[in-house]
Amino acid sequence: MTRTPTFEELFHDCQRTAVHLEMRDAYMKSDPAFIDWKAGITLDPAERWGDWHGIVTEATSRGVEIRRARVVSTPISEYIRFEYDVTDGLNIAAGEDVRWLSRRNATALALPGNDFWLFDSSLVLVNHFDGEGENMEVELTDDPEVAKLCESAFEAVWARATRHAEFQPAESA
Repeated sequence: MTRTPTFEELFHDCQRTAVHLEMRDAYMKSDPAFIDWKAGITLDPAERWGDWHGIVTEATSRGVEIRRARVVSTPISEYIRFEYDVTDGLNIAAGEDVRWLSRRNATALALPGNDFWLFDSSLVLVNHFDGEGENMEVELTDDPEVAKLCESAFEAVWARATRHAEFQPAESA
């Protein structure tokens, strides 16, 4: 079995684009940063996730366009509120372009069953999560049909989604 490259390796080898589609309302509730955020502890995202910030900053400095789209239920979950709160200091600060799409506006879109990263329109890293949002495994494929489906899904979401600075997340009840 071939070793899956690290994110650092995938971004280092990426030449043009890296896009990420997220479609879950909760991820890793056991994440220490999420637990701290829930407890009211102020987070410095660039410091807390320094490795990620460095990987993205290095790629964008080489001209790689990095976009992230999140399909979310509204009102948003507590975990999505956490993601929203750290996006400026982490994703945007590192050079990502982030957009949000309310799930109710995604009904007419054909979306894959899993979150994914797509690198240079040809290499797909599929994220598999359990029911609680814990990362179970990743799957890497260069199957052209899978890459085409993922690219099409991402672009359809992107076209309907709202830029991070303009997105107004509805509070959960």
